[in-house]
Amino acid sequence: MLLHTDITPGRTVTVDNRSCLFFSGFSYLGLHQQPAFKAAFTEGIHRYGTLFPSSRAGNLRLSLFGEMEHALCNHLGQQAAVVLSSGYMAAQAAVHYAATRGQLRYAPGAHPALWLGSPQLPAGSRLQWEQDTITLVNSHPDHHFVIVTDTLNPITGEIFAFDWLRQLQRKVLVLADDSHGIGILGPEGQGSIHYLPRTDQLHYLITASLAKAYSVEGGVVAGHAADIAALKKNSFFTGSTPMMPAGAYAWLQCGDLVRQQRITLQQNVAYFLHLSAGSRIHNPHALPVFILPQPAEKMPLLNYLAERDVIISSFPYPFPHSQPVNRAIISALHTQQDILTLYQFLKEYGY
Repeated sequence: MLLHTDITPGRTVTVDNRSCLFFSGFSYLGLHQQPAFKAAFTEGIHRYGTLFPSSRAGNLRLSLFGEMEHALCNHLGQQAAVVLSSGYMAAQAAVHYAATRGQLRYAPGAHPALWLGSPQLPAGSRLQWEQDTITLVNSHPDHHFVIVTDTLNPITGEIFAFDWLRQLQRKVLVLADDSHGIGILGPEGQGSIHYLPRTDQLHYLITASLAKAYSVEGGVVAGHAADIAALKKNSFFTGSTPMMPAGAYAWLQCGDLVRQQRITLQQNVAYFLHLSAGSRIHNPHALPVFILPQPAEKMPLLNYLAERDVIISSFPYPFPHSQPVNRAIISALHTQQDILTLYQFLKEYGY
């Protein structure tokens, strides 16, 4: 069931001239619909125009990008950071650099943004992959492998555990995509880096989209200063158009708003967890992603809710021929009444 709209969704979306509650997409903090954020973005356009018309490697540099990179490396607790035009571009820049540092060791289900070419991803369980990786790394010299992984799975709502990394006895680079963790997880929204173990053997390179939580079209790679300096020499950085300056400006201006929206998001997630406790609605780690299993004997949940002016996320995953995965995505834009309405319809449906 494909739906079409002529406006960007917020807490609601217009479909077929009907205003529907929108529980899909991302923009978890809802910044893209916040008047203060849009005003800061508009001010950024007035100051910087719609783009910076030069390579980041050119002889004229825009200091705003350096300011954002400094803020992001502090936010993520890393030595240095670099911003690019998208999360995909950032991940590709990171994995192409990481491939020069060792043999890539992909985790099962690694996001395509992290793929170098068409890698053969492990087909078994993640637990088995972890055990195999420990054995493999510990049997080779230092710096022989680069572990490539997502920090969580937004389709299943699972945050991956990484305590197993403490068992590694050889030095490795861990390339971790935290696109759905940054801005959400950690005491200050610094993302999954807050939970990743620290040992003398582990060396991290964190990449993330800035769109998922922060409503900015851009991506970041953060890590050791030497890694970021080397990454800035590859063609993904030197040959690509920079991110839109107005987005960087808006993000830098709206730190207090980001913190307020994150608190609201946490409250909304907690409210839906309270309502759905004991139901078949699945949310193992309190992410803003609630998994809604599709009973075989019932009409598609997507259709049932759409008839009641509620839109959820539902599409085949991981392949076009796969069964649709139903999810309700909670954002900071939703009111408690929105969430209660969703839950009441889900309860009537049979959850």
